[in-house]
Amino acid sequence: MIEALELTDRHGAPIQAITLQTDGLHARILSLGACLQDLRLEGVWHPLVLGYANPINYLSNPAYLGAVVGRVANRLSGGAITLDGKRFELDRNERDTTCLHGGRDGFSHQNWQITDHSRNHVTLGHISPHMYMGFPGRLLAKVTYRLNGTSLSITLTANTDAPTVCNMAPHIYFNLDGSPDIARHRLSIAASHVLPVKNGLPVANPVHARSLGVDVSHRADIPKGLDHHYCLSQAPRPLRRVAVLFADTLAMSVDTTEPGLQVYDGSGLSIVDEGLEGRSYRGRAGIALEPHRWIDAPNQPWQRQTRLRPGEVYQAQTVFSFTRGAEATF
Repeated sequence: MIEALELTDRHGAPIQAITLQTDGLHARILSLGACLQDLRLEGVWHPLVLGYANPINYLSNPAYLGAVVGRVANRLSGGAITLDGKRFELDRNERDTTCLHGGRDGFSHQNWQITDHSRNHVTLGHISPHMYMGFPGRLLAKVTYRLNGTSLSITLTANTDAPTVCNMAPHIYFNLDGSPDIARHRLSIAASHVLPVKNGLPVANPVHARSLGVDVSHRADIPKGLDHHYCLSQAPRPLRRVAVLFADTLAMSVDTTEPGLQVYDGSGLSIVDEGLEGRSYRGRAGIALEPHRWIDAPNQPWQRQTRLRPGEVYQAQTVFSFTRGAEATF
């Protein structure tokens, strides 16, 4: 069901919400930022994700709660990219040195259009003009949220009319037990390597996770200060299981086509009384699991991961599946 909110974007266009439902899951998506505002599992008393109770807060949304981020997720060094020998200066929205999540007016702050929907799915589209936030090419982006039993599938696609780069990602924070923090959560990731970074940007090729002390290849506590990019493969692959998050009697598996998984423990969150059900989200209130191409790809040896040319289709799919009373496995 589509709901017209008493709220408009900065251009005066109405912001909409849509509710999706199956026998197992209930989701609410906003057109602003294509945000997943709320996600509930039948028989579980608390929300599974962090979100704002009042949609007006998504007009700023500095923590990117539930948003689709792009045109390029994560950071781009120097706030620029070089494509086919030409340098493009981008919007530098982080310390005036990097372009983070597509710039200050990236996809997370756009009012997407609902183009198709049913009881259990919705597709939203957004057109990013040539040179907007500095990115070349007119990009047509789409995201489809689909519920299937107790699984949420997110499919991202894009095409362009000129050579460009693309790396979209869902930026969802999860909390599986309803506690104020994720202290009792456990995480397993099917990756042995991470990107060594400084100020969030790669400083070398992938290294073994143990060398950085962040190995969670087996079920383990989530270390404080975790904000690492796990390298799952060299390039996108068919959908496969890459992580499992555990808390109390609930488990969530993550299957994705993407070659990387950014894991952030939410240590910088500071949202007071504005969360779902009036909750406050302080440090480590939720964990963000963001599948996407490796950080800063356009400026790194792995640049092919994000290149997109006319006639090609960018596609990324991730499935978050929830299991109660038994542990999800690889």
